[in-house]
Amino acid sequence: MKRILILTVIMASALSINLSASAQKKQAAKAKKETAIQLNKPDFSNDATLMNALLERQTNRSFSSQELSWQQLSDILWAANGVNRPDNGKRTAPSARNAQEIDIYAFTASGVFFYDAENHQLKRISDKDSRQGVYDRGDFHKAPLILVYVGNFDKMQGFDEDARNFYSATDVGFVSQNVYLYCATQGLSTVICGSFNREGADKVLKIKNGKLLLAQPVGYPEK
Repeated sequence: MKRILILTVIMASALSINLSASAQKKQAAKAKKETAIQLNKPDFSNDATLMNALLERQTNRSFSSQELSWQQLSDILWAANGVNRPDNGKRTAPSARNAQEIDIYAFTASGVFFYDAENHQLKRISDKDSRQGVYDRGDFHKAPLILVYVGNFDKMQGFDEDARNFYSATDVGFVSQNVYLYCATQGLSTVICGSFNREGADKVLKIKNGKLLLAQPVGYPEK
C-alpha cells in the first residue's frame, strides 16, 4: 500500500512538471505571436546617485551572451527616452522643439521591436534574430540587446534639411547618454557606435523618411 502511494505521488509530480513545461511553451509561443508587448513599469528602487553614475560611466566593448532580465530591458528603454511626465507626454531625453524624433528599435535574440514610448510597449517588427545584420564583424552582435536609433523626419515638420540632420544628431546623444548612465548603475557594458551596418539594419526596419543615426549594444561584460 505504501509503495502504491509513493508511486502515485511520483506520477502526480511528473504530470505536474509536464503540464508546467507545456504551459510555459504555450506562453512563449503566445508571446512570440504578440505584436504589442507591455513592458514593466520602471524600477525606481535603485539607490545609485547621479554622481555615482557619472563616476562609473564608461565605454566597454566586451559583451557576453548572458540575457538581460525583462525588468532591465524595460528600464533601459524607459531611461533612454521614456515618458517621465505622463501629464504632458514629455521624455527623459530632451529634443529640439519637443519633436521627440528619436525612434528606438531593439534588436534581440527573439526578434526586432519598436519602442512605443507613449505606451511603454514593444511593437514587433520581426521575429528573427537580426543582430548579426547590424554588426557583421567583431563580437558586438553577441550582446543580448542592440539599440538602433533613428531620426524620424516625419516628426520634424517645419525643420529644413540642415536642421533635421543637425538636431536629430544632437538629440540622439542625449538618448545614448541616458543608456550609458543606466548601465553604469547596473554594471552593464555598452558602447555607442557610428560605424555599423546601416544597410543590414534597414533591411529589417525599412525606414522611409528618416535616418539611421547610431547603434548601441548593451549587455553583461565578458568574464
